[in-house]
Amino acid sequence: MSSIQNKQFIFISLLLMSIGLADAQEVCFVPLAGPNFENSLFEGQIQVKSEDSEISQDTFARFKGSVEIDSFNAKIKADEALLNRQTQTLNATGNVSFQDDNITVYSQSVQLNRVSNELLIKNSIYQLNKVQGHGKAEKIGLGEKAGINLIESSFTSCPVDNEVWRIQASNIKITPDQSRGVIKHARFYIKDIPLLYLPYFSFPVNEQKQSGILYPSISNNSSTGMSVEQPIYWNIAPNYDLTFSPRLMTERGLQLKTEFRYLTENQSGQANIEYLSNDRDLDDNASRYFYRLVHSGQIGDNWRVNVDINGLSDDNYIVDLGSDYYNRADTHLYKTLGVSYFTQDLDVTAQFRDFEVLGDHPDSYRALPEVRLNYLTPLGLGAEFAVNSELAYFESGELNNPTATRFHIAPTVRYPYRNEWSEFLAEATVLHTQYIQENIQNLALKKNVTRTLSQAKIYGSLAFERPAHWFGAQATQTFEPKIQYLYTSFEDQSNIGLYDTTRLFNDFSGLFRGQEFTGLDRISDNNQITIGMTSRFIDKNNQERFKLSLGQIFYLKDNQVVDASKDDDRSALAAELDWKIGSKWYVNTQAQVSTITDKIERSSLSIEYQLGKNKVLQINHRYVRDLSSEEINQVGITASWPMAKNWQWVGRWYHDLELNRTVESYTGVQYESCCWNISFVAQRNLSNRFDVNGSQSTNEFESSFRVYFTTRNLLREGLFGYRRPYLLN
Repeated sequence: MSSIQNKQFIFISLLLMSIGLADAQEVCFVPLAGPNFENSLFEGQIQVKSEDSEISQDTFARFKGSVEIDSFNAKIKADEALLNRQTQTLNATGNVSFQDDNITVYSQSVQLNRVSNELLIKNSIYQLNKVQGHGKAEKIGLGEKAGINLIESSFTSCPVDNEVWRIQASNIKITPDQSRGVIKHARFYIKDIPLLYLPYFSFPVNEQKQSGILYPSISNNSSTGMSVEQPIYWNIAPNYDLTFSPRLMTERGLQLKTEFRYLTENQSGQANIEYLSNDRDLDDNASRYFYRLVHSGQIGDNWRVNVDINGLSDDNYIVDLGSDYYNRADTHLYKTLGVSYFTQDLDVTAQFRDFEVLGDHPDSYRALPEVRLNYLTPLGLGAEFAVNSELAYFESGELNNPTATRFHIAPTVRYPYRNEWSEFLAEATVLHTQYIQENIQNLALKKNVTRTLSQAKIYGSLAFERPAHWFGAQATQTFEPKIQYLYTSFEDQSNIGLYDTTRLFNDFSGLFRGQEFTGLDRISDNNQITIGMTSRFIDKNNQERFKLSLGQIFYLKDNQVVDASKDDDRSALAAELDWKIGSKWYVNTQAQVSTITDKIERSSLSIEYQLGKNKVLQINHRYVRDLSSEEINQVGITASWPMAKNWQWVGRWYHDLELNRTVESYTGVQYESCCWNISFVAQRNLSNRFDVNGSQSTNEFESSFRVYFTTRNLLREGLFGYRRPYLLN
């Protein structure tokens, strides 16, 4: 009986997955208790209990009154049962129930052939025990060789007293050793109204990937019009597959999207190609494309290979057609190819690093190639010796821009020490860099440049704690001061171009970074002391209720590197605050305040109220006094709240206070019951399209409206980007 009951559950559970309408079971479904199999039976044995029995030796055995037939992993209950010893058949009649771990079946008649291991159940009602689903069947035949055969059966994941939808089929057959089952004459009903008829279709019956048609995606927006995308999956091999996705857009035409994936013991990757022939929405009806190749592999024990190559036909491809890998705010697409070698003390990486620039943005320099070597080894007595080195060649897509070959090496001796209440670091480094720059006519650059700098850093921190009270409750308060001295020598760097270097912003953690630029083209001279402190309140459950951090850099000498020059003798005061107020409120804020002008340079604020899992309200604000000569002042609200039973609302709204306009709005309403849901979503946001000159529009908006009939996590989509804290970046 064990082999039969396993096949029976396979069919119903996979039918449940194939229609994709039972995700709400977490809320609505209460699992049924399975039978008690605490017996001493072995597989193939049965045990019968009844109020009355009649046994004829070697002929039959008849059982009456509260009959219970137990096997190794199933139980049958009936009013009466007849066991024919000659034919080895068992007939159970009258209020029959069949139950195992996965399913419970109610019927008036069950027939079991113990020789062929076949089970026949007539006029049955079944209920899945572990997942949501139930139905009826005129006849259920289960056989070890014949498989599963259901005649005139139905299935739904709705409650018994409220069947909003159901599927009925004339015949459902699953054959052993076959990866797909067959359904004939299937009808899909909403209430008692038939909406869909399929004379024949198949479905997977095991975990093996199967070729076939996947769920379509339907949407509508002002850029594409009505869009219908139908993925078609091809399982080429257990470790190779391919998905074709024709996408028909009423405003633009037919697009083909393909995705090829592969997986071996040491290699994995994915290739994507998207192509739209003759875009009808463009004046020149140009064809458009996107491609992507990602690969990660290991060669031997110490070598790795990584590939990430992306490209597209035009700047507006992502804005107009969307992307699963990039968003409309991205300005660059990556093109990298690298190989790395690593041991316990040494790692070496060589890569080609290129970019596809979108719009009229400054062209980034390509590193063709870039080789990095890092080495670390102990010296004894807790000291360490490290070497960080790099060799790179930079060129730009602009023919008139300089090119450069750069070699950098930085040997370091450091002594780190850490225990439960303190941390100490003393470090000395020599920073040596050589440049060979070409194409520098009419520029204040020098062909051959050698720069050697010395750097020393001493860092220390302590952690004190004491018993305290937090709003009347017992708590532990900490006080964690930290101090750092940093010295870096000066050398004129105005004759070096900027190839991979930009200015960094200092938040609290950035105060102790020791470098003001990314890359190596500018290394600021330093003679400064950084002082910081953090204080926390931790409750008796070891939960952090409050944290405040303050820090500032004091410059003992003015910077001589022009790009790092400052007007003040100290940095802005950096502050961070995290405050968990009760169990429902949370506040996070970060700010950098000039202690000379007493003005806020940068700040972010997040206030969150969370009453329950789906009851969230979050208010955010971001301010930057000067970002590329523009002032940023934005506020955002993100919320999710139940409207009524089974109804959920989600919304987000972002407003630019400087320009006095809404930059994005999103609202969605979802109805979700135990067996189905429907979602309505409306959205309006900046399109971010580029014009013919590569300038990005900041005044053009795009609107969309979507309806989802399949189960979908509206909360997750509506709170896209939701985090604690949420910064409007």
